Amino acid sequence: MAQPQQPDEAQAGAQAGARAEAAGRPPLGVGMVGYAFMGAAHSQGWRTAERVFDLPLRPVLAAVCGRDAGAVRTAADRLGWAAAETDWRALIARDDVDLVDVCTPGDSHAEIAIAALAAGKHVLCEKPLANTVEEAEAMTEAAEAAAARGQVAMVGFNYRRVPATALARKMVAEGRLGALRHIRVTYLQDWLVDREFPLTWRLRKESAGSGALGDLGAHIVDLAQYLAGEPVIGVSAITETFVRERPLLSGASSGLSAAGGGELGPVTVDDAALFTGRFASGALASFEATRFATGRKNSLRIELNGEKGSLAFDLERLNELSYHDGTEPAARAGFRRILVTEPDHPYLEAWWPPGHGLGYEHTFVHQARDLVHAIADGAQPLPSFADGLQVQRVLAAVEESAEKNSVFTPIAS
Repeated sequence: MAQPQQPDEAQAGAQAGARAEAAGRPPLGVGMVGYAFMGAAHSQGWRTAERVFDLPLRPVLAAVCGRDAGAVRTAADRLGWAAAETDWRALIARDDVDLVDVCTPGDSHAEIAIAALAAGKHVLCEKPLANTVEEAEAMTEAAEAAAARGQVAMVGFNYRRVPATALARKMVAEGRLGALRHIRVTYLQDWLVDREFPLTWRLRKESAGSGALGDLGAHIVDLAQYLAGEPVIGVSAITETFVRERPLLSGASSGLSAAGGGELGPVTVDDAALFTGRFASGALASFEATRFATGRKNSLRIELNGEKGSLAFDLERLNELSYHDGTEPAARAGFRRILVTEPDHPYLEAWWPPGHGLGYEHTFVHQARDLVHAIADGAQPLPSFADGLQVQRVLAAVEESAEKNSVFTPIAS
């Protein structure tokens, strides 16, 4: 049942909309499903975007939804949402919600997103788009039908919105690297090294779809394809689950923290995935995603080697690019650091003076900015649900290859 809206919540929502109108920009009512790690990050983006960028629409945080009435009300107050709901269907039905932001585990992405699109809402859905290719196909079909009605749908691959990766994409598109030869990308974390860490939803296939592969691998597949400007067409993979049983969860989890004890339950997802791939142009790639890299907290690194030069990005130094111009004379050639803080770098015209770096949370501000502009312009934003489906097909091919002793597996189209 939906949590009834309290009079003060309704008044707050109306006042927020009135402020938006008074500012000379139509409001964009946002409703968010889920309020944990990603919900908090998305809330930061929605709260901040119109305070930094000159947006054509004013995001209004209309309502947030979660199953626990007390917890979601507390989250609404903490994160800046005017109202709270306990039924996502009720959130979708609200007249003050124009866009539904899906920040739930992957097993509910398809049902919520498809229902929101059918109700005439715009949709932002966290990555990975779904838990299966079939769900992602249904979501993409719904998004394409909604686009004909003027709605937009976007999947939340936030690492595209790091100014340095956006600059890297621009440099590749300009031909600064020439034809690509190699792409190497790793995403390393260590929060599962302790075998006593409990069995949260991220370790259950029915909730998460896959483990490090979907959680981290989805990011690096999308980022590699985005920077290269072309798709992966086939993979050869190996996966492993190092700890096959964990203590059952006791109480609620928060972000990547949780408590457990006593009885054990089976881990049904991968702990690590390594795979090689081939891009459409013939460029070769290697990918590594693990939550067992002791000492690595959130280490994402990508390097692209081309006939004319190379680029490298490291999330732990996210305001920098490393660039080698292979056309320079050998006597003075070499990798150099590009500090990506200039006002003519992507997104940085609205932030701080040169040399003043940004952080992880700013990627969600940029995500909100780009989505608001797309809605106002009547344009389809990127990455689209079709892009999310392409990533899902790569992940499925990785699982298939790993099950068949690493046999090269083409990506289905």
